[in-house]
Amino acid sequence: MLDDAQELPNDPAILKGLVASLASELKFRDLLIEKLKHQLVGLRRHQFGSRSESLDQLELTLEEEEIALAAEAPVRQDTAAAPDKKRQPKRRPLPDHLPRNETVLSAGDACADCGGRLKRLGEDVTEELEYVPGRFVVNRIVRPRMACTCCETFHQAALPSRPIERGRPGPGLLAHVLVNKYADHLPLYRQSQIFQREGIDLDRSTLADWVGKSTALLEPLADAIARHVLKGQALFADDTPVKLLAPGSGKTKTARLWAYVRDERPWAGEAHPAAWYQFSPDRKGARPREHLAAYEGFMHADGYAGFNDLYRTGKVTEVACMAHIRRKFVDVHKSQGSAIAEEAIKRIANLYGIEKEVRGQPPDVRVQARQSKSKPIFDDLEAWLHAQLTRISGKSPLAEAIRYALTRMKKLRPWLDHGFLELDNNAAERSMRPIALGRKNYLFMGSEGGGKSAAIAYTLIETAKLNGVDPQAWLTDVLARIADHKINRIDELLPWRYAASAA
Repeated sequence: MLDDAQELPNDPAILKGLVASLASELKFRDLLIEKLKHQLVGLRRHQFGSRSESLDQLELTLEEEEIALAAEAPVRQDTAAAPDKKRQPKRRPLPDHLPRNETVLSAGDACADCGGRLKRLGEDVTEELEYVPGRFVVNRIVRPRMACTCCETFHQAALPSRPIERGRPGPGLLAHVLVNKYADHLPLYRQSQIFQREGIDLDRSTLADWVGKSTALLEPLADAIARHVLKGQALFADDTPVKLLAPGSGKTKTARLWAYVRDERPWAGEAHPAAWYQFSPDRKGARPREHLAAYEGFMHADGYAGFNDLYRTGKVTEVACMAHIRRKFVDVHKSQGSAIAEEAIKRIANLYGIEKEVRGQPPDVRVQARQSKSKPIFDDLEAWLHAQLTRISGKSPLAEAIRYALTRMKKLRPWLDHGFLELDNNAAERSMRPIALGRKNYLFMGSEGGGKSAAIAYTLIETAKLNGVDPQAWLTDVLARIADHKINRIDELLPWRYAASAA
């Protein structure tokens, strides 16, 4: 730009060209300013939209650290071993005002050794705090201590297995706490405050101990869901950042939660939908490579370079996501009002319209429709985008969106030839919504152990929801049975088995 009016040329043609150049530059500058303002608003909302008091942050820090410690401790402990008094939660009497359900476990009337009549010497009473949706109750398990009148042999019924040995919570209460935290995004210190209003004194540290031990007990069931997911012909993969407390620094670093989803409902597959979550302290490509080491098939994903090692093995075939392509054009259209971006969005909408028509149809029907209807639209969109790229500035956001689209569309072509594939990766993106909501409330993971506990809980709860199963009812049933359940029959506890038996 000329800074001095005396430098302006006298030739009208040159002046006209200069004015046109200045107008173009000003227009670009105005668009850039508007774009930067939009980004600034978004960054401010992201940074300052959720405010928490310092005390709340301290409570959340302690909560996540205690869950991790509980998860790392053995689920089944030797009753003769002395508990760690430093970590043992303080136990308070259960309130007298709560209703009691009493169960008497009798040792029988006759001595098993000599057949003599048993006489009662006393009894042992174990109280278990249980939660029935909407109210608390106390289950009284009474075990009379009996002695034979002939040989004085002592008899007493064994205490039934419980989710947490020497612990007070019933399976329904444990399920209630897990669902509150990981499905309803309610941190444990807030749950503690709610229980306090009902006259139940349960410290946050006690609830954290329950969550850690429960997820450790449920880990084999989460592993069974993982095996189910990895048997699919195609899966959906995505990841999202979560904050992880860095030990000793008082600061957080960025960790990841990964989701791998199997959902065959769009093509009338018989397999039940499931979501498997994994936690990692970073986003290195080695993480998904470890998670999917045993997987062979197609994978819907975004363009994350960390997946490339998986694709190079030849066992995993990449399938790109049209939703990501569309999103780029939507952003350009909103910021610049581009007619080219609007046209791209309309053409993509035509592809989604065909997908809507064949949703729920078997793979062969879907392939036929895609080859006859979708492929011409897809090919024409690709050729049209190539043509538009030559007409616009290569440095513009629109050109960037077009280049991204053309690169990813090459990886989307398998969708045209296989009816069990989808046009986008929305199944995985939907699985990330609970985490996005939850991290606004619990802010960060206290440790890698806490992240692993969260991944187990999300796996169980989100898989139950995908199958139309009430996660609290199912987890109550599982926690009541899993302690005595044979590990080689763990598949019997999967949520769709529960739904079938309940029906």
